Amino acid sequence: MAIEQGSDLLKTVVLLGAGVLAVPLFKRLGLGSVLGYLAAGLAVGPFGLAVFSESQTILHVAELGVVMFLFVIGLDTQPSRLWKLRRQIFGLGLMQVLTCATLLTTLGHLLGLSWPVAFVAAMGFVLSSTAIVMQVLDERGESSSPAGQRIVSILLMEDLSIVPLLAIVAFLAPAPADQEPVSRWVTMGVALSAILGLVAVSRWLLNPLFSLLSKVRAREVMTAAALLVVLGAALAMQWGGLSMALGAFAAGVMLSESTFRHQLEADIEPFRGLLLGLFFIGVGMSLDLPLVLQGWPKLLAGVVGYMLLKGLGVYTVARLTRCNRRDSVLRAAMMAEGGEFAFVLYATAAHAGLIEAEMNAVLNAAVILSMALSPLLLAGVRRALAALPAPPDLSGIQSVDAAAELAPSVLVIGFGRFGQIASQNLLARRIEIAIIDRDTDMIRAAAQFGFNVYYGDGTRLDVLQASGAGTARAVLVCVDDKAATTRIVELIKQSFPLTPVLARAFDRQHAIELLRHGVDYQMRETFESAMAFSLEALRQLGVEASEAAAVGEDIRRRDSERLEMQLNGDAKAALALLHGNRWAPTPLTTPQREGQALNTAAEALIHGDTKAEPVSTPSRN
Repeated sequence: MAIEQGSDLLKTVVLLGAGVLAVPLFKRLGLGSVLGYLAAGLAVGPFGLAVFSESQTILHVAELGVVMFLFVIGLDTQPSRLWKLRRQIFGLGLMQVLTCATLLTTLGHLLGLSWPVAFVAAMGFVLSSTAIVMQVLDERGESSSPAGQRIVSILLMEDLSIVPLLAIVAFLAPAPADQEPVSRWVTMGVALSAILGLVAVSRWLLNPLFSLLSKVRAREVMTAAALLVVLGAALAMQWGGLSMALGAFAAGVMLSESTFRHQLEADIEPFRGLLLGLFFIGVGMSLDLPLVLQGWPKLLAGVVGYMLLKGLGVYTVARLTRCNRRDSVLRAAMMAEGGEFAFVLYATAAHAGLIEAEMNAVLNAAVILSMALSPLLLAGVRRALAALPAPPDLSGIQSVDAAAELAPSVLVIGFGRFGQIASQNLLARRIEIAIIDRDTDMIRAAAQFGFNVYYGDGTRLDVLQASGAGTARAVLVCVDDKAATTRIVELIKQSFPLTPVLARAFDRQHAIELLRHGVDYQMRETFESAMAFSLEALRQLGVEASEAAAVGEDIRRRDSERLEMQLNGDAKAALALLHGNRWAPTPLTTPQREGQALNTAAEALIHGDTKAEPVSTPSRN
């Protein structure tokens, strides 16, 4: 008995070790954590080191990770959020799902599959990998961009599609030979009753339950209740003849508007992540490597064909919805692979008898291969696009070059967050301004709010001339690009030296660089906001408003003096001023002097004065 227990413990250690080693390695290679889990499962599974021989047992347990994943998706799917994004989700997203489903189902049928099997095989590829796509968007900081939001909306639609797809698979599944025709209607009635019962419990019982438990102030009880909700909903749907994942998703949607939503998500997250990783490891174990090697030419050809056809469908939908060519190609490359829910869909279809076990293994292998090829495809597409000129899509946008010569009182270059706020005071005083920017998505979004933003590259002298920089009373450089800001200031001061230029500075060193190029006014983007923040902190601590304002003015004065000294190359004088006496209304106590010394050292570090003396504070013992 002790040997068996030791053997189980050894398997657990090997399983965790494989995941811990593989995932960081694959993420470092840019292949994503999902592929790392799959590779770990393949390595320790029956066709690798054979540490585990029954991968299906682990896969069944790990399906709880997918159940919790769908519960979290349900929590994020508030009806109010769905309503706000209804056009992108149910318009763009549904169009892409239906288009790709039609193309891939037709291809599968032409390859000899029956229509039901072809449909199931196609839908596994239609549902793109949320893990891979979101990782790419997050790494490039594009999740909140207009183009990124459209992709996120499509992913949300695809995630929502798994719910009706599981129901469709259950409907398409052949009935057992000993089952009477009327029993199918009974089964549907039971399933409907389970759904209605879950809705009733979620709507009228769960919120009072969590309100009661929150008064107990026992964190472990709340965590246990969260798990109970997820697993109970999954069990109810399973008893009703439907999918566990469907029950978890429905429970999440019902609780999405609850005040306990964030608490539930935080409690479920550790279990979801661990079990979802275990699910992917189980999928890797179940990959039939001899089957793949035996027919790899056909398998590879089929995967490439499905990815190319799906990419064509994604590109077509993107172009029909007025997306530019470059973003359309990138979207097609990013979403050409199959996704995580394909394994759930195929497993459900195999369990229902819709597809055979061998077909299930082939389809799983195809999706895994597509996920492995996706990062390579995207990298190749990005490299190819980078080598080609990328003319912007100016459909519906007025370019500075095409517009009549502008003669504004103020020219604003860059209309991101900073530029939008900076222009408000000017517009409030009815000052005539012209705005130029290079982000076509932002220009289209600004037009919906009544702003007339021209497309133009402020780093080009001809664009500055056409924009009226030579006759403007002032130019505001608000772009979120350090090098571009410097270039624009340099061009304007060389070509139009009498035009006042106000610029957004990235940091202190950038501010000095702009001053050397002759900028009339620079604003470090975090300085004033941090000053206002710290002065409010003083007021919250009981410091009088007049005293706090005096402290702020003194800090600003000293900062300006140091900036002037650094600009003139007098670093020693700036450092001496930095270590000079601080403004203080009363004599400082010992703790205050220690805090003052630490503030001096921190300020020296911020300003790059690396030669400052280290701070030593007396012992408090």
